[in-house]
Amino acid sequence: MELPVFYAKDLSSGQGFYTMDEPTSKYCIQVLRNEKGDKVLLADGRGTRYEAVITDDHRKKCVLQISGETAMPVPVPHLRIAIAFTKNTSRMEWFLEKAVEIGIAGIIPLLTQRTEKEKFKAERLENILVSAMLQSKQWYLPVLTEPMPFDKALGAAGQKLIAHCLPDEKKHLLDVMLPGKDTLLLIGPEGDFTPEEITSALEKGCLPVSLGDTRLRTETAGVVGGTLMAAANRAGAKLS
Repeated sequence: MELPVFYAKDLSSGQGFYTMDEPTSKYCIQVLRNEKGDKVLLADGRGTRYEAVITDDHRKKCVLQISGETAMPVPVPHLRIAIAFTKNTSRMEWFLEKAVEIGIAGIIPLLTQRTEKEKFKAERLENILVSAMLQSKQWYLPVLTEPMPFDKALGAAGQKLIAHCLPDEKKHLLDVMLPGKDTLLLIGPEGDFTPEEITSALEKGCLPVSLGDTRLRTETAGVVGGTLMAAANRAGAKLS
């Protein structure tokens, strides 16, 4: 039987016991009906998988004894998406969930000239990332940065790709991306990047890419772009 996995943000290597917070305890004991003596797995979001046994099945403060720990391999390369959030919160939350499942390691909320300003609810968004990480059986929690100005995002290391809608010369992402290299894909807001932003990106080494033959919503472009990056990287790994 597959063991359930719970998030333990503050768990440290070498720790003998761990007490779950109240919401996690309730889910573990009341919803999943785990009890004293049952084995579970814990993820700290930093790449360590912990094996544990429930020693106190209290529904508000479940206590576990750590029986082992394993450092999981770091996903390589580092795939990130810088995306302009829209005012429709539910659409961006859907994007975050799917980006984690795809294996994107970092998400940058991008501040562009046409970004629709909206309150950044970091705690809620992190909860979505955690849930998606656990559901997809991953051990590294993707990094969600604070909203970042467009110009600052262009300073990222590695290869940089920009998906825009202007009828300029572009190649499909699969034909441009070099597998095995850290990659940042920039996705614009509804209304696209401005011509000035696109020019600035190209001057700073971004390669213009197409995600297909149809025009996509912002959050759809993020999911399609992430899927294509992961596919390009896997295809490259098989050829090497």
